[in-house]
Amino acid sequence: MANSGLQLLGFSMALLGWVALVASTAIPQWQMSSYAGDNIITAQAMYKGLWMECVTQSTGMMSCKMYDSVLALSGALQATRALMVVSLVLGFLAMFVATMGMKCTRCGGDDKVKKARIAMSGGIVFIVAGTSLVLPFLLAGQGLLW
Repeated sequence: MANSGLQLLGFSMALLGWVALVASTAIPQWQMSSYAGDNIITAQAMYKGLWMECVTQSTGMMSCKMYDSVLALSGALQATRALMVVSLVLGFLAMFVATMGMKCTRCGGDDKVKKARIAMSGGIVFIVAGTSLVLPFLLAGQGLLW
C-alpha cells in the first residue's frame, strides 16, 4: 500500500487531468481551418468544437454559434460528445471515491484494508474514465483524415 505522499501526488495529478478534460471538452478548437481572401483584411479562422462553431475575423472579432440540434450532427460527433461527458462524470465520481480511500482522510472508517479497497476502486474508476477518452480522440482524428 502506498504512503500518503504518493497518494496525494497521484490524486493531484488525476485532478489536474480532470481539469484538462473539462477544458478540452469545452473549447471549440477541435477542428480548425482558415481562409484568407485576396487580402489580409478578409482573413478568417473557423473553429469547430463539440458544442459550437466559431469564426474569428482578422480584426479580432469572434462570433460563435451553438449547434441547433443534436440530431443534425454526425454520429461521430454525437458519440464523441457522449463519451466526453461520460468520462467527466466518471472522473468526478472517481475523485470522490479516491478521496474517501486516501490515508490522509477520515472517511470510510479506520480499517486499513477497507480504505485500501476504496482507494483501489477509485483508481479503477479513474482508469475506466481515462480509457473512455481514447475513442473520442480517435474519432476526432479519423474525422479529420476523412
